[in-house]
Amino acid sequence: MTTSTQTQNMSANNFEQCLKCSICTVYCPVSAVTPLYPGPKQAGPDGERYRLKNKDFFNEALKMCLNCKRCEVACPSGVNIGDIIQAARIKYSTHRPSLRDMMLANTDFVGTMASPFASIANPVLKLKPVKAVLHGVMAIDKHRTFPDYTNRKFESWFKKEAAAHQAHYEKQVSYFHGCYVNYNYPQLGKDFVKVMNAVGYGVNLLEKEKCCGVALIANGMPKQARRQGEVNMASMRKAIAQGHQVLTTSSTCTFTMRDEYAHLLGIDNHDVRDSITLATRFLFQLLESGEIKLAFKNDFHKRVAYHSACHMERMGWVPYSTRLLRMIPGIDFVMLESQCCGISGTYGFKKENYERSQAIGKGLFDQIKELTPDCVATDCETCKWQIEMSTGVTVENPISIIAQALDVEETRRLNNA
Repeated sequence: MTTSTQTQNMSANNFEQCLKCSICTVYCPVSAVTPLYPGPKQAGPDGERYRLKNKDFFNEALKMCLNCKRCEVACPSGVNIGDIIQAARIKYSTHRPSLRDMMLANTDFVGTMASPFASIANPVLKLKPVKAVLHGVMAIDKHRTFPDYTNRKFESWFKKEAAAHQAHYEKQVSYFHGCYVNYNYPQLGKDFVKVMNAVGYGVNLLEKEKCCGVALIANGMPKQARRQGEVNMASMRKAIAQGHQVLTTSSTCTFTMRDEYAHLLGIDNHDVRDSITLATRFLFQLLESGEIKLAFKNDFHKRVAYHSACHMERMGWVPYSTRLLRMIPGIDFVMLESQCCGISGTYGFKKENYERSQAIGKGLFDQIKELTPDCVATDCETCKWQIEMSTGVTVENPISIIAQALDVEETRRLNNA
C-alpha cells in the first residue's frame, strides 16, 4: 500500500460524526487523574479538525493517551476516537524513539536475547541497583517489575514435545501465540494445546510469526510495525487457505491485528480479519452449537475474580471468557467492576507515566484486595503484570484456568463418542 493511501486511510476516521457530548472524556481513565491531558474529545475529533488545516496544532500531550479504547466504547456515535489520536501521533509527532522506547517495543529482539540467559536476567532485573540505573539512564521507572523470561521458549517446547502429535487430529487450528507466551510464559501456550487437543483439535504454529506490533505503534515505530504486520498476515493467509481458524490467547494482539492493522498501519486485512479470533470465543461458540463438550474435575475449587481488559471490551468479547469460566462447577466467580488497570503495555514502564499509570489502576487494585480472590482472570498479559505487581494476587488467563479444571480423559471421551 502506498504512503498516500496509508495517510488517506488514517485521516479518513469518522471525526465528523462527533456530537461534542463529551461522554468520552467522562469515561477516559487518563482525564480522571490528570488535568494535563486534553481529553479524548479535544485530542481526537476536535483536534483533528485543526490538524488537517495546520499540522502545528498537533500537541505532544497526546502521548498520554493509553489507547485503551474506553472512549470508543462509550461514544454514542461510534467515532473511532482512539484511532484518531493514534493516527495523529503517527502522522504529526516529531518525537523520535529513544533507546528505551526501542528496547521496550522490540519484544522479539529482547526476548530472543534474554531467554538463553533467563536464569541470570530475571534476578538481576529485580536488583535495586539495576532498577536505579534503568530509572536514571533509560527512564524505566524503578518501581516497575519486569515479567520473568523463560529459558525455554514456547516454540522450542512445541516443536520438540507437541508438534508430532498434532497431525493425528482430524480438525486443525493455527495458533498465534505472541511474544508473552513465547518468551515469558510458555505455560499458557501449553494449556492452550492441552485444551484444544482434549476437544479434538490439532494445533499448528504459523509458518512465520512476528510481534503483533502494538508496542511499536505506541512507541513511534509504525514502519517496523507495518513490516511485521505484513509478515503475520501472509502467514495467516497460508493457514486460512488450509481451512484453519487462527486462534490467539491475547486480547490486545487480537485487537491490534483485527482492527488496528487497517486503521493505523494501512495493512489490508479484510480477507483475514474474521478468521482471527480469541480461543475463548472459539471454544464458547463450539460449545453453544453443540460441536464440542467439556467435562471438569469434581475436586477443582477456586475463587476467581474476572478483570475486563480494555481491548476485550472494545471487541465486545468479555462474555465469551466469563461464560466459559462460569461453566466450571468448582469456580466461585466474581465479576470485577470495569476499570482500566493503567499499564497499557509499555506505557506504565516509563518513568514519566508510572505515577499516572498507578493512579488509573488504584480503584481496580483496591477492589481486588478487598475481595481477596484466589486469582484474577483476564485475557491480557500486561494487565496480568500490572495487577500482580500492584496487588500481589496471582493473575491467570481463562484458558489456563480451564486447563487446570478440565477432566481431560472424560472430555476426550465425550468428544470422540
